[in-house]
Amino acid sequence: MPDIGRAPSSYSTHSKGHTSVALVCPRTSNRRGPTPAGPHEDGQHRENHCRMRVYGGGFLLNEFNQKRAPQVDGLRMRSTLIKHASLQAALQPWVQMECFQLSRGKSLGRLDSIDLDSKKVVRETQNAGVQKLGATPANLCTVSYSSFDPALRFADHDAGTADTIFFMPEKTDFDVYVPAGAQTTYVSLDQDEFLRQARILNPSVWDTLQGGVTVLRSGQKALLKDTVETCFMVAGGTAGSCPAFDMSGLRRLLHQAILHIATTTQAAAIEVPHAARVRARRICRQAHAFAEERWSLHDPPTIVELCTAAGVSERTLQYAFRTHFGLSPMTYLRLLRLNRVRDILVDASPGTTSVTAIAMDHGFLHLGRFARDYKRLFGQSPSATLGR
Repeated sequence: MPDIGRAPSSYSTHSKGHTSVALVCPRTSNRRGPTPAGPHEDGQHRENHCRMRVYGGGFLLNEFNQKRAPQVDGLRMRSTLIKHASLQAALQPWVQMECFQLSRGKSLGRLDSIDLDSKKVVRETQNAGVQKLGATPANLCTVSYSSFDPALRFADHDAGTADTIFFMPEKTDFDVYVPAGAQTTYVSLDQDEFLRQARILNPSVWDTLQGGVTVLRSGQKALLKDTVETCFMVAGGTAGSCPAFDMSGLRRLLHQAILHIATTTQAAAIEVPHAARVRARRICRQAHAFAEERWSLHDPPTIVELCTAAGVSERTLQYAFRTHFGLSPMTYLRLLRLNRVRDILVDASPGTTSVTAIAMDHGFLHLGRFARDYKRLFGQSPSATLGR
């Protein structure tokens, strides 16, 4: 079994009430001769290490300077401008997912990711609101957090508090709404490995954990956030004092932080989802599925049919969508249809595709309004999307 809570090679000093740890970079700690930075003026070779600070509990926050440094060998970091919702999903192929843009914006934002083999670190910054629908595959779980925004929805949960961390196990359906301006970050893990160690460290919580998305209030969001930022700094080559920190070192650092969260999570801190929010999400999913089925038959549903499919009154349907998305049902469904049209136009050939035909095929009979709504949502005309 992998070592639990084991730190990289280090030595400690004390400063300003905190323990200061110098993590010796694994690929350079035994090197003879000058480090990449060269010798000191006094002729002594400088040891290549990362200066870190440890907070109570023995885990690390970075104090890297911002001098540009070479990118770390073996790390696969990617930073991509999200031009449309389908690209946001495609950039995360390890999770079955579909994304829909729900507010104005020529681009949805930016996605930064680091591939650490069994662990993936993903940070998404949204310029426009987005809904993410999908399911986690077998043996993949995630630990995630977001910037605090009351409009954010994660399955049956809202944003919680500024210190909220979410845990999502394998084979879990998710429905996430991230508003414009919010940032979400998650780490995907090998679930078998994580739970085996978490149950050793904190069996009272992890032996009895139920399925579905769970809120963890361990008080350690700052630790996780700083550890993730350290990973991005090192992978992106901005951690000038540690240019040779390798992939295994970052994996170990991230693993320590997540296990510490598992250890400090208390059973009483696991939130029971609010019944009204659970019901609102269920109604929205039923309406969404029914609408998708009708669109596949080129027969857009009416509000009466949506209510019948979900088994609720119009007032309840309106309340559910307002609660979950902050939108009316028909506005939400119109935005989904606009997303469908854009997905087709992005991949289509201008010589063989008609914007008018695609729009009408998706129920947009008033073409002037369609064009206005499309440009307002995506920041460009339908013909501009097709002609790219």
